[in-house]
Amino acid sequence: MPESRQLSVIMFTDIVGYTAMMEENESLALIKLNRFKKELHLQVQENKGTVIQYFGDGGLIIFTNSEDAVNCARNLQKELKEEPFVPLRIGIHLGDIIYKEGNIFGNSVNITSRIESMGIPGAVLISETVQKQLKNKPHFNLNSLGNFEFKNVDKPMEIFALVIDGFPLIKSTDLSGKVRETEPVKSIAVLPFVNMSNDPEQEYFSDGMAEEIINSLSHLKVLNVAGRTSSFQFKGKNIDLRQVGKKLGVGNVLEGSVRKQGARLRITAQLINVENGYHLWSEKYDREFNDVFAIQDEIALAITEKLVDTLLLKKDRDLITKIHTQNTEAYELYLKGKFYLTRRGASLLTSIQCFKKAIELDPDFALAHSGYSDANFLIATYGLMPPLKIMAEAKLSAERAIQLDPVLSQPYCSLGYYYTCVEWNWAEAKRNFLKSIELNPKFAEGQLRYGWTYLACVEGNFIEAEKHGRLAVKLEPLSSICYANYSLILQCAGKFNEALEACNTGIELDANSFVCHLNAATALMALQRYEESILTYETAMRLSNRHPFSVNALIWTYCRAGHFNKAEELMIEIKERSLKEYIGSAITSISAAYLNNLDEAFIYLEKAYQDRDPMLILLKYEHWVPDTLRNDTRFQKILERIGFPN
Repeated sequence: MPESRQLSVIMFTDIVGYTAMMEENESLALIKLNRFKKELHLQVQENKGTVIQYFGDGGLIIFTNSEDAVNCARNLQKELKEEPFVPLRIGIHLGDIIYKEGNIFGNSVNITSRIESMGIPGAVLISETVQKQLKNKPHFNLNSLGNFEFKNVDKPMEIFALVIDGFPLIKSTDLSGKVRETEPVKSIAVLPFVNMSNDPEQEYFSDGMAEEIINSLSHLKVLNVAGRTSSFQFKGKNIDLRQVGKKLGVGNVLEGSVRKQGARLRITAQLINVENGYHLWSEKYDREFNDVFAIQDEIALAITEKLVDTLLLKKDRDLITKIHTQNTEAYELYLKGKFYLTRRGASLLTSIQCFKKAIELDPDFALAHSGYSDANFLIATYGLMPPLKIMAEAKLSAERAIQLDPVLSQPYCSLGYYYTCVEWNWAEAKRNFLKSIELNPKFAEGQLRYGWTYLACVEGNFIEAEKHGRLAVKLEPLSSICYANYSLILQCAGKFNEALEACNTGIELDANSFVCHLNAATALMALQRYEESILTYETAMRLSNRHPFSVNALIWTYCRAGHFNKAEELMIEIKERSLKEYIGSAITSISAAYLNNLDEAFIYLEKAYQDRDPMLILLKYEHWVPDTLRNDTRFQKILERIGFPN
């Protein structure tokens, strides 16, 4: 039989302690072995599997899908727990195999063997790849046991246990076998510092202190630092630190306060172990306000030194972020710019002015250039201003930031976005995105922009895009924006139920998230749940003051649901507003196509092409592009002019 390769679900089974069982009672051991083989044969046959090999007290089986494999394992363990009890352990993994002469080979077979070896009697352990196949199968209850490093396997793997009535409750400490558990990752969350000043305008400064410490610590590669957006979800909330640790997945929390009175500053900071509530370190800093940079550096260094003693290696101390400006007013403006940047919407226009003034005061302030670049790109993306001019300015600021500080990750991400959306220079875009991730793998927005803006929308590489999206959500587990953007990757991949689930999670985190409601409505439209989609788009319009994205998308849903009169009314609104404000032409072209005005649609598309509307890059793979537009030869010519890679 010739050699062939195929993707299979592999299952290894093994009777625990069979050799000792034979020595103690050979007859009983043989009864249990025969019972195991008989039951295995029956269950494999019922679940459409194939027994490749029996070997002594175990077996090697393959299946064509994960659900059949786990059903087989579950039923097998249920039967064998009855007397005479057979202490069986099972490992399951999905991967490529080499099939030759009735046997199978390959790295995936070796991995499955290692997963099985770490089990205990009655357990069913599965790999992360199988777990992903079962995410939408509620009848499979799976419990993560953590990440493990297997012998001769390069990357750590997350392992899950099947949890049902009668199955043993497994802890990671119960496991052994051909595996060693990875070292616990050291982790910390920096909560927003409490503003205890009488002046509420100093709120930006207390936020900025926490943010600068996050930036400093994030350069320590051996330390996991919770992202700013997730940490700042706890701002102004009185919450048990153990809950903070659980929600953010960290073992330590830094909290503090800032009090400014006149020209004097008092900053307090304390490091707390969330598991036992112990204060590992605390300190107060009294300084003159014009000494703010020394305070920032001193706090970051003091915290890092304590972490060196308790968590980290001394070599990591040199990685603390250094001061970027000595101009106090420029620094204040930068912090204000960041404060308004995170609010999105019209606040983006305020943030740009802050960054611009900071640059005027200190032209060599790299972070201000980076912030100015990012704000401009967001303004172009949200369609607040014509994109071509402001994105050209954004490019110059990003390049200037890199010239001033080559190790900043954010401006490389901005350049990746620029080359994707404006120049359609795919090689340069990818190079900059990868450079940003290399410099700071913990920068969640960098992971998302690369995953969605480039991998999903340009290359159509949905598997890799999802990996970066999942990582971003892991880095910022409490960020509604992360979930909203992750949902866009899932929608490109056609995973609309998962996209809707991601949006709903984001809405739970922030009920006023315009983008989560918008993307949820789009997923509902794809699922043909039109009335729910319409209601959700109406919520998005209310939250965003009728942002053109939501108005146009509602036109699409109305057309799909057959409500053409309502769609026409909204199209009139878009046209009237476009006489007074900038509205991106790419999205409007889709609305014209849904209303069967194809010539008008291509007029809008041509304008979008000339404007370098960032939304153009969505056209190749997004599901909401109607077939009437996609099948038109003029549409294919637009794609050819953009030059998407094959």
